[in-house]
Amino acid sequence: MKAKLLVLIVLLLAPLAVLHAADALAPKPNILVILADDLGYADVGFNGCRDIPTPNLDTLAKSGVRCTSGYVTHPFCSPTRAGLLTGRYQQRFGHENNPAWLPESTVAGLPVSQTTLPQVLKSAGYVTGCVGKWHLGAHPQFHPNRRGFDEYFGLLGGGHVYLPGAKGSGEYQIPMDRNGKSEPLTEYLTTVLGREGSSFITRHKGQPWFLYLAFNAPHTPLQVTDLLMERVKHITDETRRSYAGLVVGLDDAIGVVMNALKESGQVENTLVFFFSDNGGPVSVTHSDNTPLRGAKGDVFEGGIRVPFVVSWPGRVPQGQDYAQPVISLDVFATAVALTSANVPAGHTLEGTNILPYLTGEQTGAPHDRLFWRAGGGARFAVREGDWKLIGGENGKTQLFNLAEDLGESKDLAAARPEVLARLDQAYADWNKDNVAPLFESPQANRPKAVKKARQK
Repeated sequence: MKAKLLVLIVLLLAPLAVLHAADALAPKPNILVILADDLGYADVGFNGCRDIPTPNLDTLAKSGVRCTSGYVTHPFCSPTRAGLLTGRYQQRFGHENNPAWLPESTVAGLPVSQTTLPQVLKSAGYVTGCVGKWHLGAHPQFHPNRRGFDEYFGLLGGGHVYLPGAKGSGEYQIPMDRNGKSEPLTEYLTTVLGREGSSFITRHKGQPWFLYLAFNAPHTPLQVTDLLMERVKHITDETRRSYAGLVVGLDDAIGVVMNALKESGQVENTLVFFFSDNGGPVSVTHSDNTPLRGAKGDVFEGGIRVPFVVSWPGRVPQGQDYAQPVISLDVFATAVALTSANVPAGHTLEGTNILPYLTGEQTGAPHDRLFWRAGGGARFAVREGDWKLIGGENGKTQLFNLAEDLGESKDLAAARPEVLARLDQAYADWNKDNVAPLFESPQANRPKAVKKARQK
């Protein structure tokens, strides 16, 4: 009797063993993170843009899930990148401002005490590459090749001229960097970055890879080729027209990258994330964050909610929207869950593996609450379900219901004091584990209205 029972158990468990063996033999997925810079929420076709053509981004969105409540961890450049690459709120380790271009400073940059996503993925057998904007410190200790990336090509500072010989100052004029060696910029920068990204993808076919492709478009300066300007000549606002040219160039470059995936037969084995590092700086570039309130630098939705797509044909639903809040911290946590990479003890991840939520295997919300802090606490925000608390903006604490008021126009603080108190306490509890900023930004974080003509 016992023998028969044992045989029955073996027969029942055999299919599971086969499945686990198949999973173990399945190739590890490639991971591609594409980051835009200062892209407006409404400046892509898949979010309703009508005057700027973005066919390649729209195709990417149709191939995956559009996260309509996709966030980043900060309303401006460098802190967002620090959170993305560490999987932790950057306020935990003091990276709350933009580092000045200080090659002599061992402080102004992503602290070397923090483990990065490429370092973790290397331990899982991945080849790692970074192409594009770094903006995480100018001292050699902060260089991408010393933070886990096997290969790097791009601009180390916070920005760069787009055209060879174009006007620019400071770090915007330094040579491009390839694995620690300088190279001149010889053609339109966005085109170069797209080609470098596609080259990495093609060269590393057959081995698991991670590519962080961080474009600086459509960040200023508003420098665009004549051919790109011709494609957006219907836009009458000169500033927006130049900005639109940058967006079209970005879309073209992403098309080149996605074609490299297709031509090399890697589409179905590559998880792709696309989002912007923050909202559009409306007054500067005439970008559009409709229907959101605010812009880059704000903790209103317009500063932190961004175009956000997750694509993995065959594994993630195609052409669907996902409304629950997700955040850039989730990239690290999702990558670790997929690869079984080892995260060092003490490096506490604060994101969530969002794939089961996108596929419907897991119900509910990936996060109970999300938090933001800027200026050392001068401005902060908490989102819990449909509720959002904002502190510091306009010198007061405000409460909004995003389901009823996405534009954050109706302050419900007086009407719902119990919600205000709960979220205010949640922020205080979260903030206990934060530290003061390690360095100050070289200039005011909030963009100011400027008129900038296109430079050739």
